[in-house]
Amino acid sequence: MEEKTRYSDDELKEFEAIIDQKLAKAEEELNYYLNQIKELAENDGTKVKGLDDGQGTIESTRLQQMASRQTKLIQHLNNAKMRISNKVYGICRETGKLISKARLKAVPHATLSIEAKQKQAPRV
Repeated sequence: MEEKTRYSDDELKEFEAIIDQKLAKAEEELNYYLNQIKELAENDGTKVKGLDDGQGTIESTRLQQMASRQTKLIQHLNNAKMRISNKVYGICRETGKLISKARLKAVPHATLSIEAKQKQAPRV
């Protein structure tokens, strides 16, 4: 039997639905963080929910980091949708083989198979 080189259009639609769900959730979370940041900024100089200045700064930094992570996730998910429309979604950028369905369902924006990911140098 010949090894599959790409996912079928039906499979791509399935993955696109998963990505759309994750995208909606990520955008909702990003909006939440941005509103929290805005609220902290509007209450500049006043105590917010019992936070002193130092804690307020720490909270603001934490929220900005969370918002940044969500922004990156949204970009990765949009890139995955672009790969779907170009019919190259789910192909490992290192090995050229299909990334497993289980991996793509868990991490729909993945561009590396587990095999390729494990070969990468460990991050410190």
